[in-house]
Amino acid sequence: MHTPVTMTSLLSILEKLRIRKQDNEFKMTPEGFTAGKGKAYGPSELKIIKTYRFEGDSNPSDSSIIYLIEANDGLVGYSLDAYGAYSSHDDEEGYDEFIRKIPMEDRDEQIIFQ
Repeated sequence: MHTPVTMTSLLSILEKLRIRKQDNEFKMTPEGFTAGKGKAYGPSELKIIKTYRFEGDSNPSDSSIIYLIEANDGLVGYSLDAYGAYSSHDDEEGYDEFIRKIPMEDRDEQIIFQ
């Protein structure tokens, strides 16, 4: 079975985060983003330190983006947003608006994964 290059790339990012114990998934809740550590964060308590975009091989509308996020208390994790047929945030009111409010700081990958 052939594995698409984009999926491998997405999996490699998630694996790098897992190895560094930074594979905390930020999920949308009514209180803000939470990574299951008992705390919810507002946009001003977070910064997006890197984004990765992936497009589906057979259908460009089946694409996703992974946001690497650092909280003001040092917690690093990610939020995965899928577009097209696999959209995962249709039922989460305000996700897009929330993510747009988080400041961006595009760090070099070597700094993030050193």
